[in-house]
Amino acid sequence: MGKKIMLYLALIMSNQLLAQKDSSAEHVLDEIIVTANKQEQKQSTTGKVISVIDKNQLEKSAGKTIAQVLNETVGVTINGAYNNTGTNQTVYMRGAASGRTLILLDGIPVNDPSTINNEFDLNFISLNDVERIEVCKGAQSTIYGSDAIAGVINIITQKQNITKPLQVKAAITAGSFNTFKHNIQLYGKSNQLTYTFRNSMIKARGFSAAYDSLKSNTFDKDGYTGNTMSANLLYQINRSLSVKVFGTNTHYQSDVDDGIFRDDQHQIIKNKLIQTGVGFQYKSSKINITGNYQFSETKRNYERDSLDQLVSSYYLRDQYFAITHFLELYTNIRISPFLSLLQGIDYRKINMNNHYFSVSGYGDYSSTFSDTVTTLTSIYSSFMLNMNKSFATDLGFRFNKHSKFGNHFTFSFNPSFKLTDNTRIFGSIASGFKAPSLYQLFDQYSGTLNLKPERSTTIELGLSNKTTSIYNRLVWFYRTIQDGIDYDYIGSKYFNFFKQRGLGIEYENKIRLNNHINFQTNITLLSIKDSTQSRYSFADTAYHYGLKRPNININASIDYQTKKWYVSFGIKYVGRRYDIGGYQSVDILMPEYLIMNSYASYLLNEKVKFFVDIQNLTNKKFFDLRGFNSIPTAANVGIHVHF
Repeated sequence: MGKKIMLYLALIMSNQLLAQKDSSAEHVLDEIIVTANKQEQKQSTTGKVISVIDKNQLEKSAGKTIAQVLNETVGVTINGAYNNTGTNQTVYMRGAASGRTLILLDGIPVNDPSTINNEFDLNFISLNDVERIEVCKGAQSTIYGSDAIAGVINIITQKQNITKPLQVKAAITAGSFNTFKHNIQLYGKSNQLTYTFRNSMIKARGFSAAYDSLKSNTFDKDGYTGNTMSANLLYQINRSLSVKVFGTNTHYQSDVDDGIFRDDQHQIIKNKLIQTGVGFQYKSSKINITGNYQFSETKRNYERDSLDQLVSSYYLRDQYFAITHFLELYTNIRISPFLSLLQGIDYRKINMNNHYFSVSGYGDYSSTFSDTVTTLTSIYSSFMLNMNKSFATDLGFRFNKHSKFGNHFTFSFNPSFKLTDNTRIFGSIASGFKAPSLYQLFDQYSGTLNLKPERSTTIELGLSNKTTSIYNRLVWFYRTIQDGIDYDYIGSKYFNFFKQRGLGIEYENKIRLNNHINFQTNITLLSIKDSTQSRYSFADTAYHYGLKRPNININASIDYQTKKWYVSFGIKYVGRRYDIGGYQSVDILMPEYLIMNSYASYLLNEKVKFFVDIQNLTNKKFFDLRGFNSIPTAANVGIHVHF
């Protein structure tokens, strides 16, 4: 504990001393965001808490995955980000459970209805394809609907301001564990047509997913192969109206092991995602109208051939298939110079099925999860008021009609006040909801048809200060969840538990020391209390922690940049957290850890850049997931070409 306190004091004291040197600096322009209210706006015009990972930051994260980049964002924990490639990567935002953070791809919700919590697989996205990420924390169900209890992560791949007929970007990376990656992008603008074509590939021999606790030295390495192809076409019919067509085909195969501390040399997963859609946008001085349709098809195939193992099933095949339809139409209306209205409607239809087959000493066995469908129709409104940047607020409402659980309302209120030229105070109160997944409703063994949707209320209060060289933001939040969805260990059914409480503090700091050196840090403090069924005694109890969610999370980095060179050094500290101990066993307290990372790049000229990325510099042995290996020292070197 003493080391933690000393680290906090050092960070705070350094920030205060540096802030004193720049107290007279002028304020800088606000960053433009699009996630908060489905329109381009400056951060100062919304009371919502948004962290932006821009293209510059992403380019300096070469060698990492998208999960590892998100894992360094304040308030976000990606469980599995530092495990073997292909590991399930679960998003926990502000301590909310899995499936309570909605992933957006270019502003459109994406998920997998065949998973228990309706989560989206981040393994489907290559970091090289991403232009920008906006992380909007707090309940966002009024704008984005179900699953946005803790917030939304908008992963933006669309390029902006393309002017040349043909441009090419390519990257090649090679590194530890026989890792090889390549990415190529062709994009340009010819008359009214703007286009982007991408292809990304990754192949790695990897390391054993499971941890060999008995030191048998027989665990094999678990490899990974993935490929993504995508295309975007935008046609500008006239100055006001444009239409677009987009599509993605991505798939990967990953070797997996047989659970915690258990190896298996013949288990694989094969996952595939196909997305395609169309859209239009009409823009004028007073009104913007946007429409989108997206079709998604997900296939997940788990296969084990373990005739050589002492297991109950020699052969096992578990196949999942899911389809999602998403249709939306919304408009932004400028009522006056100070007041605007967002009005929208969306429709979602999801279905999934499952086929299971196994062979054992008792013979063949098969079962089927019949094709099952639910729909969700929503209408929403949000009024946005901006009084000369001194006061801004939005007030929103959403009505949801679900085919299984009926009607539900959410609301949001987000005011912000300008205290000085550089300082703002902001707050919010918002409700959220999560519809039960198809699995939780209809699974023949554990499904419960009368499940209620989760309901949440989040309160936030924050203060931000921004000058030309210093940025500080401090946020306090409190969230309650009613009718939370959990698993009943007695009746082997999903059920609605009574309540969950989440309380936290988030602090972000960025300092520009001079023209060459920058320092940034973020700290997340979290307290979770669940009132649900015990996993040990099967009795009602209260857990004073959230599984796999640390009570303290710190990220800090310092970088040095010249015209040719860029060098950065970072640390990540993860505090204590609990993981599942097993059936009718107490949860296991996982130890804290601190790892160090570094990155360096050299700009040969305007078109060519070389880079090296090293993670876990000291080869620290640590565990994010109990029973599974985390990454040892890993180095990747590569080249970016742009012409």
